[in-house]
Amino acid sequence: MNEINDLFQQIVSQITTLEIIVKGVIIGIVASAPMGPVGVLCIQRTLNKGRVYGVVTGTGAAFSDILYALVTGYGLSFLYDLIHNPTALYWMQLVGAIVMFIFGVHTFRTNPMQNTRNVSRNKSSLLHNGITGFFITLSNPLIILLFLALFTPFNFMLPDQSLFMQCLGYLSIFGGAMLWWLFITYVVNKLRARFDVRGIWIINRVIGATVMLGSLVGAILIATGTWSFH
Repeated sequence: MNEINDLFQQIVSQITTLEIIVKGVIIGIVASAPMGPVGVLCIQRTLNKGRVYGVVTGTGAAFSDILYALVTGYGLSFLYDLIHNPTALYWMQLVGAIVMFIFGVHTFRTNPMQNTRNVSRNKSSLLHNGITGFFITLSNPLIILLFLALFTPFNFMLPDQSLFMQCLGYLSIFGGAMLWWLFITYVVNKLRARFDVRGIWIINRVIGATVMLGSLVGAILIATGTWSFH
């Protein structure tokens, strides 16, 4: 009997670990995907300097995202009692989904080319490219609101979990961000000869539409009680 209980606990632990990883990766991708200033800069550097410079720029942005994710996650620790109140959590998750829908609409309607910069073809150092990506992202503290909107529907509240699970969660966010930067630089590099302003515009619209659809489905599931993101 004890062996069965131990096996059950191991399975539950594995599911919980996988759940944290999947949620973290999704949050990292969604936070990085919209074509803001650093996204456009990453694409420009990929086209002008090469893929490795685009990836390094995205890596700098990913480190900045982690700082804001930590601020968001540990800031929510002050709302511990509120988060563990089923009614309060329901409304927080619902509002988070609605905010994400609004964010998707904004992304869909935004012209990413407003964020273009004059990018020198002088490659400079990889460190310089990474640092600029970091500080461009860090200069936008509104990212905290995006993480807050992402954390609440997924119930990605880590302060009450073990240190290992917290580290795993935030590393998963970083991993999700890096997956996005590796993907987008790969696509841009492969389509270099055919990639233009319209390509950036299309990517932004696809991202916006995807966020709108996902958040709308999430809001409906939460509102009807069909699925609560525990």
